[in-house]
Amino acid sequence: MWRRLRSALRSLRGSPAASPHGGGGRPPAAMERAVVRCVPSEPKLSLQFVLPDGSARHMQRDQAEPLGRALARIATNAAKGHGKAGKKSKKARAEGGAEGEAAVPAVRLFSRDGAAVAEEVPNAAAWQDGAVLHIGDARYRVERNPPALTELSLPRSLLAGFPVCPKVSAEFAAPQHCRFRWFREQRPAGGVDAAWVETAAAERVFTPSNALVGLRLKLRCTPGDGEQRYGPAREVESSCPVEAGPGACTFDARHLYTQKVCGHGSVRAVSYNILADTYAQTEFSRTVLYPYCAPYALEIDYRQNLLKKELAGYSADLICLQEVDKSVFVDSLTPALDAFGLEGLFRIKEKQHEGLATFYRRDKFSLLSQHDIAFGEALLSEPLHKELCEQLAKYPLVQEKVLQRSSVLQVSVLQSTSDPSRKLCVANTHLYWHPKGGNIRLIQIAVAMSHLKHVACDLYPSIPVIFCGDFNSTPSSGTYHFISSGGIAEDHEDWISNGEEERCSMSLSHPFKLLSACGEPAYTNYVGGFHGCLDYIFIDRNALEVEQVIPLPSHEEITTHQALPSVSHPSDHIALICDLKWK
Repeated sequence: MWRRLRSALRSLRGSPAASPHGGGGRPPAAMERAVVRCVPSEPKLSLQFVLPDGSARHMQRDQAEPLGRALARIATNAAKGHGKAGKKSKKARAEGGAEGEAAVPAVRLFSRDGAAVAEEVPNAAAWQDGAVLHIGDARYRVERNPPALTELSLPRSLLAGFPVCPKVSAEFAAPQHCRFRWFREQRPAGGVDAAWVETAAAERVFTPSNALVGLRLKLRCTPGDGEQRYGPAREVESSCPVEAGPGACTFDARHLYTQKVCGHGSVRAVSYNILADTYAQTEFSRTVLYPYCAPYALEIDYRQNLLKKELAGYSADLICLQEVDKSVFVDSLTPALDAFGLEGLFRIKEKQHEGLATFYRRDKFSLLSQHDIAFGEALLSEPLHKELCEQLAKYPLVQEKVLQRSSVLQVSVLQSTSDPSRKLCVANTHLYWHPKGGNIRLIQIAVAMSHLKHVACDLYPSIPVIFCGDFNSTPSSGTYHFISSGGIAEDHEDWISNGEEERCSMSLSHPFKLLSACGEPAYTNYVGGFHGCLDYIFIDRNALEVEQVIPLPSHEEITTHQALPSVSHPSDHIALICDLKWK
């Protein structure tokens, strides 16, 4: 069979029809597409095209296989398709005799300059962009690895005045090079089906106006690769109509200070516990923690609308987030902040569905390395914590609690794109939460500082540190004192934060000179039963200085709906924002 097909393929050589543009002086017919997906890391390539009889073909071939074998398989498929399409009726067969075997069409591949591609050439090298595939009289333009959308989706909840950020995943393309067209639903009249009217917006992010309340949206996206190549467009319609927004939000006034991105000599940093959905959506949260908050305002889709608008409006260079659900990071925050020029990194807590996220502005920073750790695991396994581990072993009750905690430390080393000599060690954490867990937090922060010393003193000598997070520690706590002063005495009251039974006394120190860039606000967490300062952005006072601290919302704004979260604020914490510059 292989010899017969090969002979049929070779019969084209030397004939006028073998020209990639057709023969006999006839003008070439419009060419169909033959889409080839060929990725070096995969053993096979795929080939998709539509035969003249209208049947679609999707073939998988070994990349190292000779082209001739692939062409022979195409010829066989085409013959089968032709045979099915040309079958005679019973009457025709009776009148004209038995039907013969379907003819095998001649199949050849020509390079873009018109030369026939040899059958011995491996598939990976043969199927180049712009080549022309002949299947009988049909012609197909080969598109190798054209831009293609792998996912296109819209958020479930749309609010007027809040940015709609689609999730766009593409292959051989980048969202920033895709074309976007937005449509609004036109109200049907007299039983006529709804129609779509294009809006003036042609950007990746679309903010619906109040006039669109009650109407659904549709997005058409055409993937592009930045080299004037575009793939087939896809459309997606919103599952729900646009709803009215909440009006004024707690962050609106703060955005007046952050309308523009800082210059290259400055860095705008944000630290924010965004309240994980896994905690907000419990019966305990609805009835005990946040009974004052309207139930719909605790829903993840609603809060994500507020959160994305809030974060986008800060025009930040660095954003360190705590309590980030993995699904929120993947499906909501990453697509939204990517559209605003930020790259995201995620570290999940051990045994949890939430963790830490660090975003950095990609045109100001590049990622050099990551050095994330889980406190308990690092304490046991890393030699640089050996001394601390040996001291902790004297207090088995405390040691057990420390090792049971799922807390992690996210550490990213970034390099300035405008001045490669400038590097930053950006740390992000969320310490143990319990009010009587001061001793546990001291051990966790001791591990953190020891790890940061290894990164910022050993691996990258003299690199400045920015340490963000929810430290669950007030300014009067041992943890805050240790971070800001560089040491903690063994008789500090936090060593017996949970009573004499869990006393854990040791003297600790670290080499950094750290300053709370946003000072000591009256509170960064405001719920019905508690308010206090728990969140900080610590900076290396020897290398960085504060240019501007963005004022927190007023007490009146925070308490408009009694406490946080609320219909106008997505979390029970308040974001800290400051502009920093190198000394």
